[in-house]
Amino acid sequence: MKKFTITINAYDHYARFEVLSEDNAVSLEQAIVDKLGENVIKWEHIGTKVFASDKYRITYEEVIDDTRPIQTKKVLGVEVGTGASV
Repeated sequence: MKKFTITINAYDHYARFEVLSEDNAVSLEQAIVDKLGENVIKWEHIGTKVFASDKYRITYEEVIDDTRPIQTKKVLGVEVGTGASV
């Protein structure tokens, strides 16, 4: 199971939420439908000028909770983080 962040823009409203799903289209779609059916999503009114009214979007991205540094380098047999700072 993977965690996905879902963003929906439709009918001048916006919602963003997370779902757990297998990494395939059918499972992800079912997870989104299940979450919508729970009626726990907060919809925000964004107005008519933000997006064209004829375009409705559902986007998703996988959430990766990886604490390792972006770049690593092996120094004396030990892998250390390099080149990335917060």
